[in-house]
Amino acid sequence: MPLRSGKVPRDAVHHPLFARCYARASVAAETRMGMGRIRERLLGGLSGRVIEIGAGNGLNFAHYPGTVAEVVAIEPERRLRHLAVEAALRAEVPVDVVPGAAESLPVKSEGFDAAVVSLVLCSVRDVPRALGELLRVLRPGGEVRFFEHGRGGGRAMGFTQHALDRTVWPLLSGGCHVAREPVRALRDAGFELGPYRRVLMPEQGPTLPTSYCVLGTAWRPAEGL
Repeated sequence: MPLRSGKVPRDAVHHPLFARCYARASVAAETRMGMGRIRERLLGGLSGRVIEIGAGNGLNFAHYPGTVAEVVAIEPERRLRHLAVEAALRAEVPVDVVPGAAESLPVKSEGFDAAVVSLVLCSVRDVPRALGELLRVLRPGGEVRFFEHGRGGGRAMGFTQHALDRTVWPLLSGGCHVAREPVRALRDAGFELGPYRRVLMPEQGPTLPTSYCVLGTAWRPAEGL
């Protein structure tokens, strides 16, 4: 895989306790919360070279269609990265798991047809910089598939989300924030927004500060437009 010049930190994120908890909970959520169906919708129809940001333990890998030529999966957390490597060995498409941070992707510019961000913009340290990196590595007209959680609900829920973000939630959840606005962030970064839909997770059951999700598509503007 073509890398950018310069040293890439092997462990840009270090949350070993959260990584263990996330690995267990995410596997259970595949069926109990319907995340498997979400991943199918998120990744369906992709083709060519794909970069996935914050691949976690690699649960997306099994859902990439055969039209994908290669997936370069960036994961900064060591334990999750090891699990992602194991998942890559079982995938039906070629997957290369690479250490690195969303704010400084270790790949060359305009090398990818599509990018995938799935429950990652909530936890990156610098969202505008990370999205600027996505613009850099996508070819003109390349698409972004996103499934993210963020701000939602009424005034009381919004107050709760902001209070959690200012206090305990990022410390307990590996840097996660519940009141970010991923659609606005993509638009502000210069992406063209395509269709997207709001999703509650879980679809049935209690509505939590983390329940307000959005599933959709955006594009890097084509040259000359």
